[in-house]
Amino acid sequence: MALPGYPHPSTRAEYDDARRRARLRETRLGRGWGRRARIGLRLSLIPLVLLGIFAQYWWLDVTPERVRLAHTEPAVIPISGPSNPRVADTAVFDLVGLGVLDATDTARALPSLAGLGSVWAVRYDNSGIDTKVIADLIVKVTDAAHVPNVVLTGHSMGGVIALEVAEHIYTESEHRVLAVILDCTPVDLHAVRAESRSQGENLARWTGWIPGARESRLLRFAVETYARHERFSGGGRYGIRFDRLGKVLDEVLHDKILETDTASNGLIEAQFRAIVAGGAIDDLRTLTEPVPGEQRPAIVFIRPRAASRDPIVDVEYSHRVLIEHAGGVNGTLLVVTTRKTRHANPIQQPEEYNDVIEHQIVPFVHRVQRDAAAAPVTPDAQRTREPSR
Repeated sequence: MALPGYPHPSTRAEYDDARRRARLRETRLGRGWGRRARIGLRLSLIPLVLLGIFAQYWWLDVTPERVRLAHTEPAVIPISGPSNPRVADTAVFDLVGLGVLDATDTARALPSLAGLGSVWAVRYDNSGIDTKVIADLIVKVTDAAHVPNVVLTGHSMGGVIALEVAEHIYTESEHRVLAVILDCTPVDLHAVRAESRSQGENLARWTGWIPGARESRLLRFAVETYARHERFSGGGRYGIRFDRLGKVLDEVLHDKILETDTASNGLIEAQFRAIVAGGAIDDLRTLTEPVPGEQRPAIVFIRPRAASRDPIVDVEYSHRVLIEHAGGVNGTLLVVTTRKTRHANPIQQPEEYNDVIEHQIVPFVHRVQRDAAAAPVTPDAQRTREPSR
């Protein structure tokens, strides 16, 4: 039987794979177009492939996380009651730092805070930070409990948020802010050590450049893995210790990706931008300037005695700024130096934290409160405030 259509009639026995491939080449799309036309056709397929990959990234990675984050909101969680009935009129709110969502574990590690009042933990909105919303929530909760006094505790960047929340409560409600406790807080971007500052700037840059980066778990996986590169780089084949790399990948996957109760990329970006904005000094100035008829809050700064023990924040710089704005003869600043702590780590060093809170911070806050209550108040110099919402 002859096979038509080939250069010459052939039989079935003469048909082989080489002839089949030759026939496909002769009849393929673009035959006779020329080399440039064929290259153009192939290059035109690249955007389609990239678009398909991006669609999968958006649909499988970004969209589910965006939907989840849209349903989150800030919350305050009760931890313990006051340890003394005399402080039952005060509520203490704990706020955590960069990359952490919920202050519950930190607040539970600090039972000594109950010496100031009932203790609450602040849980951030994972889609971002709005200090006005947090302040309004605190006012609402304390109003419901008939508690007129507030103490705010902020660890690391949480201190920046605490100062801004305190400023809202101080100027926009009838509640008294008795104290703001800052644990290794960077008062502005200059207080953040260079390496940590560059990491935060890179994250902010990536979230601005890459679509969906604020919600992407894939990007988070890459960033968190790279942040731990010192644990697996160096030695081994290709300069990577693959056994350690496997442990790091497993840790990041379970602790940062599959765990839903962790800070999102958008929250971390918002936390870092709160430091970049540099509003902490202005908030501090508002809280510490003498105001007729008002009690100035006590400002407490906890830091390692040896500044080098804090690898993230230049606590000496923050210390100097706090003395400038809240210290002096008539100031309300207490600086507590610790021997064993590092950067804002109450969970790792609870004994020393609880010791300084119980024996130094609680007595200081109560003394500032007594001194303010004993000071004469001019009746015609009362401060006008907006009504509490």
